[in-house]
Amino acid sequence: MSPSVRLQEMIRVIRSARTQGEERGVIQRECAAIRAQFRQADNGGRSHNLAKLLYVHMLGYPAHFGQMECVRLIASPRYNEKRVGYLGAMMLLDENQDASLLITNSIKNDLAHSSQYVQSLALCTLACMGSAEMCRDLAPEIDRLLRASSSYIKKKATLCAVHIVRKVPELGELFTPAARALLAEKNHGVLHGAVILITELCERNAQTLVQFREAVPELVHIMRGLVTSGYSPEHTVAGISDPFLQVRILRLLRILGRNNDTASDAMNDLLAQVATNTDSSKTAGSAVLYETVLTVMDIKSESGLRVLAVNILGRFLLNNDRNIRYISMTSLQKIVSTDHNAVQRHRGTIVDCLKDQDASVKRRALELSLALVSAINIRSMMKELLLFLSTCPPELKSHAASGIFNAAERYSPSQRWHIDTILHVLITAGADVRDETVPNLIQLITNASQLHCYTVHKLYRALVADISQQPLVQVACWCIGEYGDSLLQGDCEETEPIQVTEDDILDALETVLQSHMSSPATRGFALTATMKLSTRITENVDRIRSIVSIYGSCMDVELQQRAVEYNALFKKYDHMRAAVLEKMPVMDRSSMGQTNGESGGGGVQELEPTKPKQPEMMVAPQPASQVCDLLDLLSDPEEPSLPGGPLGPGGAPLGPAGLMSGSAGGDLLYLLGGLELTPTPTPATAPAAVTVYDKSGVVLKLSCERPLDASQTITLTATNTSDHDVSSLTLQAAVPKNVQLQMKAPSGDSLPARSSAVVTQTVLLNNPNKVSLKMRVRLSYTTS
Repeated sequence: MSPSVRLQEMIRVIRSARTQGEERGVIQRECAAIRAQFRQADNGGRSHNLAKLLYVHMLGYPAHFGQMECVRLIASPRYNEKRVGYLGAMMLLDENQDASLLITNSIKNDLAHSSQYVQSLALCTLACMGSAEMCRDLAPEIDRLLRASSSYIKKKATLCAVHIVRKVPELGELFTPAARALLAEKNHGVLHGAVILITELCERNAQTLVQFREAVPELVHIMRGLVTSGYSPEHTVAGISDPFLQVRILRLLRILGRNNDTASDAMNDLLAQVATNTDSSKTAGSAVLYETVLTVMDIKSESGLRVLAVNILGRFLLNNDRNIRYISMTSLQKIVSTDHNAVQRHRGTIVDCLKDQDASVKRRALELSLALVSAINIRSMMKELLLFLSTCPPELKSHAASGIFNAAERYSPSQRWHIDTILHVLITAGADVRDETVPNLIQLITNASQLHCYTVHKLYRALVADISQQPLVQVACWCIGEYGDSLLQGDCEETEPIQVTEDDILDALETVLQSHMSSPATRGFALTATMKLSTRITENVDRIRSIVSIYGSCMDVELQQRAVEYNALFKKYDHMRAAVLEKMPVMDRSSMGQTNGESGGGGVQELEPTKPKQPEMMVAPQPASQVCDLLDLLSDPEEPSLPGGPLGPGGAPLGPAGLMSGSAGGDLLYLLGGLELTPTPTPATAPAAVTVYDKSGVVLKLSCERPLDASQTITLTATNTSDHDVSSLTLQAAVPKNVQLQMKAPSGDSLPARSSAVVTQTVLLNNPNKVSLKMRVRLSYTTS
């Protein structure tokens, strides 16, 4: 290919290249020839070479060396060269390049040119790549052209003014008078540009917005003329007169009528006319109706008009175009909270959209269906949602399950229905539910005491049928462990009779323990359930003991610790096993989410180093003969138990051997309920001491030393001011999971009468996350 080929010939050669390498070779040779011709002082083919270079740029190859040639061509007096130069400037230059500043004077001169076509070239270039500095320099010229006699120039000047307002918002006041005058134009192109300019001005300046609210009657008149006008070959699209201008006017009316009663009243009749007279069978009509609906919902419109807008969106739901159905449901989602009853009329159509093949339409239909659930339609809507859950794509299962849980909790007609619904979700999509589902369902089952038999039978059937859904298996294991005796009775009136033996239950739990599908947390539930059954069945205790002992050497540390502690209950503390493994009490719903020791009406007590104050606590002493639950140290529904249970001296796990029961006169107490330890004593003062227990002469004080980084040292000091000696004194402590606790050995285990000696014990806390410290302490002793 010779260097002087025409543009069409170069395009033909490039397109005929068989490989990318051959194409690059052709372009490199042509670019070299173009560079050589650019360097020639007098070259009559400059515009021809720049046109070829622009084509090379469109193919993605570097063409920056043609920027200065664009500047030279723009300054040329010839129109054909100026045209190519401006085109090259719009393609090769941007506002961040210094070369763009060189054409500012040329643009200014061309804006004053006698030819409207040269003026239009300058206007298009400024609107395309004008920088803020160029806009400031040329804004007066644009304002002058907005008042030109030619509609062709006014249309381009209006769009150029839009670019200037977006670049330099403070220049908007310069164009406000001319923009208002442009509304009187008959040319649709000028009107379209004027509406866009007014929209930009109103969005960026509140004072300008107030000024243009006076123009609402003019806009209404223009819009009504478009709606009632007949066919016009220049502007009619699919039977709609200039839908582009109608959409722009409706958007401007929405901005002007927002939060303004006068402007809203002036456009209500027009919006009703547009909504009733526009044909929605074509895309153009649907676009106008959609903008009408958005305007009705955004201004202070009448209630009847809002119902009409919702009905239009309901008709959109029946459209075959999925895009229209999608935007319809998106709009309904925004207004369902304010016009709930109007949207409810289209509930059936919305539910049908759940069966759509398009994933985005399904997601919108799911969100809208969940928003439409109420106490009146909860049963019918939940049937549809559960049916959708069984067939929906995997990426929607989690969202659907979460929405069903929230709706069931908020509008459930009965506890049994609530439990059945959640169990259905767990069976269908158990692997996709959130982590809090298991404890929430356990709490619901615990509180529904009259449904324990029904629930455990239903969960047992589900467990035997499928153990792949881990949340379902965890809840089933928990219920079997708590209410296994009800399962063995087999006399539940609310379900079909089923005969379950002790071996059947243990076989099911052992299957969970041995399954490769079971997570460590699920195995923990199953092992605990197996242990709890040792107090609810009579003939297979030895089998339970053997199952538990197997996991004493498990690789999983959590499971191993559970098994070791349960084995200790069998061997050393068998007489306490029934009390330790008794049924969980009913959980107080109002206490969920509180921290350890906090009551519904009490606040957290803090330890201040300079002004120590005694916390207000409800101390619940228990009789000396009563055997207390080992796990009761942390049996607070608001705080998750520590992994592996409480800790004893030296930081070792505290198993059943660490349980101390009092004799005559002994108390086993909860202390520091809700006490938040945040002491920060200064180096010059002694650690603050707070009395946390004082009863029958036995006093326990707590003092905190200044924390070092994440470490905190706490000293517990016990004294006896009574006339009786205290023996078998034991202190136990527990903290949340994210705090590490280590208890040093106590200085003794007895307190002589009349304060003749004290017992101290040091507690070391490691708080790497710097969270607020909370501690629960148990004190047990025997008085003589």
